[in-house]
Amino acid sequence: MSHYYTSQTKIIGIPLLEIAYGRNPHTNEDRGHARGIVALGDSATGVIACGGIARGFVAVGGVSIGVISTGGVSVGAVSVGGTSVGIFAIGGIAVGLSALGGIAVGWMASLGGIAVKLSEVL
Repeated sequence: MSHYYTSQTKIIGIPLLEIAYGRNPHTNEDRGHARGIVALGDSATGVIACGGIARGFVAVGGVSIGVISTGGVSVGAVSVGGTSVGIFAIGGIAVGLSALGGIAVGWMASLGGIAVKLSEVL
């Protein structure tokens, strides 16, 4: 089942909201790629993005990349996830300037089950 919606409201030519899940019969895409200020989809790109693969200022998804990022695998300035990489990283495996997690590798600070503070090691 597929769901597609694009709001009529646009900000600098970008839809305020776009939703794209499932196969798109118009473009023959196997997965929906939402692009908007708020984007929700199999793949999502926006200021606020939520999807299987999410890219945005705030990104939430299975794989997420953003300034503030959360997901199974997340990369961002502030990153929270199963595997997390960022300036401030929190996760099962966390790597960053400061890291908190089961396995934490940080440059300035690290706290976790196995914690490595690289500034002291190198």
